[in-house]
Amino acid sequence: MTTPVILLALTAVAVAWTGSAAAQDYPSRPIRMVVPFSPGGASDTAARIVSAQLASRFNQQIVIDNRPRGSGTIGVEITTKARPDGYTLIMGSNAEITINPNLYTKLPYDTARDLVPISMVASTPLLVVVHPALALKSIQDLIVAARANPDQITFASSGNGGTVHMGTQLFISMTGARLRHIPYQGGAAGLTATMAGQTNLIFVAMPLGLPQARAGKVRALAVSTAKRVPAAPEIPTVAEAGVPGYAMDIWNGLMATAGTPEPILARLHEETVRAIALPEVQAAFAKVGAEAFSSTPQAFAERVRSELATYARVVKEAGMKID
Repeated sequence: MTTPVILLALTAVAVAWTGSAAAQDYPSRPIRMVVPFSPGGASDTAARIVSAQLASRFNQQIVIDNRPRGSGTIGVEITTKARPDGYTLIMGSNAEITINPNLYTKLPYDTARDLVPISMVASTPLLVVVHPALALKSIQDLIVAARANPDQITFASSGNGGTVHMGTQLFISMTGARLRHIPYQGGAAGLTATMAGQTNLIFVAMPLGLPQARAGKVRALAVSTAKRVPAAPEIPTVAEAGVPGYAMDIWNGLMATAGTPEPILARLHEETVRAIALPEVQAAFAKVGAEAFSSTPQAFAERVRSELATYARVVKEAGMKID
């Protein structure tokens, strides 16, 4: 009689063989890459750059599926509910992967549990800019003025709970600065308000903010990333300018539905890393103000865990919630 131990061993072998066989045939049909936001944004741009290379390497079509409703929640739900076979992927970002879970009180998924990381893809810095008429020439000037005049200095955002809003709230949390939030429909609208003097400052995506800073329509105080940005090496980081440990970006990373066989995940990771390393891919991201980079799935997962904890604290301190 076959013992339970032998049955378990045979089952494990069968599962491993099935996964390996699936990976050898993968992909045998088109792959859907979900983008939880509208065409033209950072996530959509990252998806189109990477998918073009993966489609060539896999010799299969990769269909971009933009699902912009619900601040990214719709696209995530579609991916988490998909069959875990590697044929539905998501080009994720911190907006819906690590920020939304702390803002929305009722989500039908857990991003850390229901999605599995493949590789980071790109990072887009935020640029801290102020109206040029203000006597704020540095981050330290901003901190001093905000502490001396609580809630009098206004900041624009791309909308409640978005990456721009969260980047500013993280700054507030780490400095004790008291700033007043004025949300707009998108980063471009928030930047326009700052240029017009309707708001005092904005932490805006660098591709939007840098050209206006170069033109003198706003004054750039700092970049949000841990290191200076090659496109503007003269601009200090927020950390350098007086807020040690501050780091914030808009990141994009490729993820799959939890339960996808490991051999398929390994193949996706291998081909994604190869694609990101290509000079033309690096150049395509640099052209839109982003930095292309890859990671191990483990490093990506750790970043998700760390950010979920960080934004939980920031959201609680700020009293931010969306039902």
